[in-house]
Amino acid sequence: MEQAIQQLADWLSRASGWLWGAPLLILLVGTHLFLTVRLRFIQRFIGKAIKLSVTRDEGGSGDVSPFAALTTALAATIGTGNIVGVATAVAAGGPGAVLWMWLTGVFGISTKYAEALLSVKYRTTKADGTIAGGPMYVLERGLKCKPLAIMFALFTAFAAFGIGNMVQANAITSMANESMGVPTWASGIVITILTAVVVLGGLRSIAKVCETLVPFMAVFYVLGCLVLIVIGWRTVPDTIVKIVSSAFTGQAAVGGFLGAGIREAMRFGIARGLFSNESGLGSAPIVAAAAQTRNPVRQALVSASGTFWDTVVVCALTGIVIVNSGEWMNGLSGAALTHAAFTKLPVVGSIILTVGLLTFAFSTILGWSYYGERAAEYLFGTKVIIPYRLLWVVAIMGGSVLQLHMVWNFADIANGLMAVPNLISLLALQGVLVAETRHWLWQGRIDEFDDSNETAVETKS
Repeated sequence: MEQAIQQLADWLSRASGWLWGAPLLILLVGTHLFLTVRLRFIQRFIGKAIKLSVTRDEGGSGDVSPFAALTTALAATIGTGNIVGVATAVAAGGPGAVLWMWLTGVFGISTKYAEALLSVKYRTTKADGTIAGGPMYVLERGLKCKPLAIMFALFTAFAAFGIGNMVQANAITSMANESMGVPTWASGIVITILTAVVVLGGLRSIAKVCETLVPFMAVFYVLGCLVLIVIGWRTVPDTIVKIVSSAFTGQAAVGGFLGAGIREAMRFGIARGLFSNESGLGSAPIVAAAAQTRNPVRQALVSASGTFWDTVVVCALTGIVIVNSGEWMNGLSGAALTHAAFTKLPVVGSIILTVGLLTFAFSTILGWSYYGERAAEYLFGTKVIIPYRLLWVVAIMGGSVLQLHMVWNFADIANGLMAVPNLISLLALQGVLVAETRHWLWQGRIDEFDDSNETAVETKS
């Protein structure tokens, strides 16, 4: 039995490595670049997007405010990958990985915009008056391809339990055990109860918590990074030069680090950036579709600002802190590398890192619970909602005390498979994206209301 389990683990590891290798990375990055050109560098509207994200869209139809939708998406997106994932990229790909990671965020804004736009346009109103949307509805109603819609929903429902549930719970309990000596079962019970209180209340309950938690955790962590940068300000200019130059030269490190060429810097930087901001995976559009908005483009801009905050800001600051610390040259990786970098700020640095990891992981649990629930509902109807929520809460406890190497690999595979049908819809419906953007944004109608029937078609539950 042990041999069979080990063989399965090895197979999942190889499958994950292949899927997240060149084919998927090329498809994702290629889509980012193509949509950036096709949408006339939509990134230039990021200032307007940020302004819209904190402006209540009075009169717009939807279940939650644009800001609540954004913070719920950020809750799922800003996670351990922004802290541990960045360190892993630097350790494996050198300082240059930070620039490639940052660039995936810049160009990924266009993809996040596109998938949110389509999800709002093709969303539906259920019999109970609530909104349902996401790539599965885009694939079914926009692309007229039900099989791909079912594939996306199936992969999402399963992936949620991995990357959005068990591995996050495990990260929280492991951190609590290592930093404070709390038994994993004890912290697991606490996380399970907190999750149940929030998740069983549905989207509005999740959004309410995320509206408070996400700004706090992001500001708290970003301020910590800025303090560390100020402390090491003398070497920051050289650090930035090193990050930029290493991205194109593959500069090797010293002292226990094997060095990495430009290919490794690109590979690990792009892979970690894509995994962190989730642009192209199709997850964030599920909650974006539920936002109160006047027209699809308005909410698409708000959703696009999530990639800006996640990768262009948070991941970039983490990368600068890690490279500037010099600890990446000592053979460290992952959480150990990030911890070493943050200890440059005595006492407080460890607290900032611990609080950041705990809140980032918990918020991811909340955001992904909604993604998984909506995917399951699409497949099996409203009768699955309560059982799915209960199963979600139970899985938290399991993830808290189990070893999850296979779960990580399975989650990576399911995440990658989510992206394929979503990217197909984005490329196939590029004409719709351009037409909608031209009508609402380029022709100055961003404040007008969409009176078409596309966004309010009632379906049976």
